Amino acid sequence: MAKVLVPLAQGCEEIEAVTIIDILRRAGIEVVAAGLAEGPVKASRGVMLVPDATLDDALKQDFDLIALPGGMPGMTHLKNDPRILGLLKAMAEAGKYTTAICASPAVLAEAGLLKGKRATSYPGFLDNVPEVAQDSAPVVRDGKVVTSRGPGTAMDFALELVEILAGKPKRDEVEAALQRPGKY
Repeated sequence: MAKVLVPLAQGCEEIEAVTIIDILRRAGIEVVAAGLAEGPVKASRGVMLVPDATLDDALKQDFDLIALPGGMPGMTHLKNDPRILGLLKAMAEAGKYTTAICASPAVLAEAGLLKGKRATSYPGFLDNVPEVAQDSAPVVRDGKVVTSRGPGTAMDFALELVEILAGKPKRDEVEAALQRPGKY
């Protein structure tokens, strides 16, 4: 079974964090939501999230994919955390998936993972990253890097991650049960 790390920083975007965790778990994928520090995480709109573990505890495990929720100042906390940057680099070097949504593709850029890649983000967050080919698509997959635009694309992003980890039939099964208008 695939295993995914979703780091939760104070000020993360709750729609993105919860959607990623929920959709992946619906697909039977093991998800560890890890707080950068002990205790609950207050998301950008005041929703309190309770992580499964601390990041330090989670770092003792192996993951197939890391999914960074965006939001502000959550992205800044992720970008300034050497544990996150080190993990991103190690996962990329090991051929594992590094993924981010909204503002957090900037964290992938900070880790040097967007050089020569196509990527998307919330408007403005990759403007000062000349080595990336910006794309306005809701979800962009370039090799083992997956990026997405923002809260409104969180479900598409999470479903793309399901397809990567569990295959298209599982994605279709999960998406059909969600009853998305215009999809089924």
